[in-house]
Amino acid sequence: MTGTLYLIPNTLGDGDEAALAAVLPAPVRERAGTLASYIGENAKTTRAFLKRVGTTRPIQEIEIRELNVNTPPGEIDKLLAPLRAGIDTGLVSEAGVPAVADPGALLVRRAHERGIKVVPLVGPSSILLALMASGLNGQSFAFHGYLPVDANERAKKLRELEQHSRKAKQTQIFIETPYRNRTMLDALLAGCAPSTLVCVAADLTLPTETIVSRAVSDWKKLPAPDLHKRPAIFLLLAV
Repeated sequence: MTGTLYLIPNTLGDGDEAALAAVLPAPVRERAGTLASYIGENAKTTRAFLKRVGTTRPIQEIEIRELNVNTPPGEIDKLLAPLRAGIDTGLVSEAGVPAVADPGALLVRRAHERGIKVVPLVGPSSILLALMASGLNGQSFAFHGYLPVDANERAKKLRELEQHSRKAKQTQIFIETPYRNRTMLDALLAGCAPSTLVCVAADLTLPTETIVSRAVSDWKKLPAPDLHKRPAIFLLLAV
């Protein structure tokens, strides 16, 4: 019998036990606290997460293995060793849900290939929270991750996304490195049609949460929120 791979959400920002309790249901916290094996992007931050969750055993007795963007694909099977030995294991992200805009996706795929049961647990997804709050089309949408850093390539990509959005009536979702948020917003306002709807959702679930959704023409008339170094989701819908 193999173990079960539990996909365990994390908070979307720093916070204490109360902040974690506000976004993770009690059954999720209870399950997270019972596992003897974990896979996380960083062992130190995974231990900090477990300390906030509360565990049924000393944290130093919990095995933590790392999986991040620097992990060679050939090492993925080694991370599944506890599961193949029958030990239930948690996969936790640095923020939000595992395997979505997160390096855990390949691990989950390999788990399915090896016949290991995968159980996703409920928690905050910044992508879905932003879509929910945007007022844009929630019936058809696509997430693109990071757009090109080069200004010309970024402008070209935004034109393509806007054209596809208009043709398919589909919401386009993407993210940016926090210190380049304002650059991304400026590019959106410079390159998109006045009627295109743009939503920016920053610091979701945090006390500083800011969600602004309006047409490009209105973005140009009204003050924009300060987005510097704040985790943010960008959405557009050409109408």
